[in-house]
Amino acid sequence: MDKRLYNVNMLGLSFMFILAANQAMGNIAKTLLSSVQRDYPLFTGDGYISLSITYFVFALANWIAPSIVNFTGCKIAMIIGAICYTMFLVSYLWLTTFILYFMSAIQGFGAAILWTAQGTYLTLNSDPSTMSRNTGIFWTISNISMLLGNAFVSYALRDKSDFDDSTRTFIYIVLIIVSAFGTLLFLFLRSPVNQEGTLNERVEIISFTQEIKNTMSLFLTKDMRLLNITFFFTGLSLSFYSSVYSSSIGFTKRMGFNSKQLVGLSGLFIGIGEILGGLIFSILGQKTSDNNTTIKGLSHSAVIAIGFIVNIITYGLIIINLPDDSPFGDTTASSYINPNQYLAIFCSFLLGFGDSCFNTQLYNIIGLKYPENSAPPMALFNSMESIAASISFYYSNYFGIHFQLILLMVSSTVAALAFFKVEESSDKRYYEAI
Repeated sequence: MDKRLYNVNMLGLSFMFILAANQAMGNIAKTLLSSVQRDYPLFTGDGYISLSITYFVFALANWIAPSIVNFTGCKIAMIIGAICYTMFLVSYLWLTTFILYFMSAIQGFGAAILWTAQGTYLTLNSDPSTMSRNTGIFWTISNISMLLGNAFVSYALRDKSDFDDSTRTFIYIVLIIVSAFGTLLFLFLRSPVNQEGTLNERVEIISFTQEIKNTMSLFLTKDMRLLNITFFFTGLSLSFYSSVYSSSIGFTKRMGFNSKQLVGLSGLFIGIGEILGGLIFSILGQKTSDNNTTIKGLSHSAVIAIGFIVNIITYGLIIINLPDDSPFGDTTASSYINPNQYLAIFCSFLLGFGDSCFNTQLYNIIGLKYPENSAPPMALFNSMESIAASISFYYSNYFGIHFQLILLMVSSTVAALAFFKVEESSDKRYYEAI
């Protein structure tokens, strides 16, 4: 196998195991920690607050992560970041409120280093002709994590009505082992090489001060101000589909005896929607060849429009299906209909599919608009998304699911309109240039 292709595959495999463990834990955090509170009244840790801390620190740490990666190199940086992820899971074996929140911050710091190093390493192992292929390979392999982790949780909760102590311990140990295995796989990454097969030195990442200046300058441009609106929406969407929605299903007792098992099943179908959507639009979307000729396909705005329509329909179905108080804890209330588990799982799939529509096109538009230096726009993307996710996780303890969904409807509409405006202005500049 080509050395660069080997590196890309191994990178995706490492992330697959790490994310399988950590995304599964994020998906069940609220419902699992609620069961811990019932068994141990002195414990007051909350899943939404934990995730809010992680994303807040992730947003801040994005600004210093490039300098850390430049100093350590990609491989060491990814190992450090993965160790932070694994340490967070290990902390569940000795749960206290302080340890939970402190390790949530450590995980956020590690995430910033891990993802910055991942982007740099992928770039070092790619060239213009293979970048799209390599990104697709990494994205597909790593997103299988959502299937594996949530399938395991669903299996662990079979025939159970709640997370009892032995089930929680079993889940902790398995997820720790999976995350640790993914961390060890980073040791098998080889040094990146260029197209000629010679050693590709690490990319020179600009200083922290210059990074701030470049990013702030970019932030003030018209297109980036508009894109930040879309970035912010993806953060609100991320928090909802990655934890709040699945937790709400698990808390809805009218779903049936196996409502807690549905938490893992919901995460699994979100992953299926993400993977299917990404594969479809990577094939059907517009592509640009080496001579800047656009190959016919769905425009970026068309894919965003599809995602917007899917989102609005999904949000409406969830309002009809789930009671308003479902994010907070166990409830026996009904919504506009008696809660239906099949409709709930179908909405999980739609949430993943709609999210993939927005995210695939945002990565594409960043790559097309800022091909020379994608670090500042990616920093803004990660930061705005993480800030929005942090805010959303925090208010999820106070706002019912119906209010949250109305907020998502409004923000999805504004985000889609902002993206349309950016692509329209990009198209005008393209035609003026030719």
